Amino acid sequence: MRRLCDTCLTLLIDIFFPPSLGSYIIYGPLANGTTTTVFESTPVYPTPSRYWQVVEQRKLTQFYSAPTAIRLLRRHGAQYVEPHDLSSLRIIGTVGEPINPEAWNWYNETVGRRQCAIVDTYWQTETGSIIITPFPGAIETKPGSATVPFMGIDPVILDPQTGKVRCSISYRAVLDVKFLGPL
Repeated sequence: MRRLCDTCLTLLIDIFFPPSLGSYIIYGPLANGTTTTVFESTPVYPTPSRYWQVVEQRKLTQFYSAPTAIRLLRRHGAQYVEPHDLSSLRIIGTVGEPINPEAWNWYNETVGRRQCAIVDTYWQTETGSIIITPFPGAIETKPGSATVPFMGIDPVILDPQTGKVRCSISYRAVLDVKFLGPL
C-alpha cells in the first residue's frame, strides 16, 4: 500500500454504506489526504482477530465500527485482540446504534488500551453527517454517551403533539435537527 504522505492518517471502516454516504466515508477522507480502508464482511471469519490483523499490518491510526460488531468481538474475548500491536491507533470510533457502557469500556481498555480517544458518534442516513459526537482530546467522554452537538448542528427535543420544545424527555418525543451551516 502506497501512502500519500508521511502525515496521512489511515482509517478502517467496517460498515456497509449506501452510495449516498460516499462523501462521508470515501470522498471526504481522501480529499483530506487520508488513506481509507473499507472492510465489508463478518469480523469473526475466519478468526475473530481479523480486524486487529488489519490494524497491525496496515498501521491504521483510526478504527471505526458499529457497536454491534464491538459487542460481538467482546463476546469472543480479549485473547483475539491482545497479541496484536495496535499502538498505531489514535482514535477508535463507533457509529450506528448507541454503544452500551460495558462494550464502550471493553473497547477502551482492550482495543484502545486506554491510550486512544473514543469517538461515539450519532448520525442518520438522512443527515449524511455526524450530528452528535465528542471532539477527540477536547471533550471528556462518558461510556454510552455521544456527548455534544457537532459544529453547525442545533438539536432540540419537541413534543410530538404540539411541536413545542420540551425541557424534559418523556417516553415519546421528537428529535429536530437544525443545520446552522451550509449543507
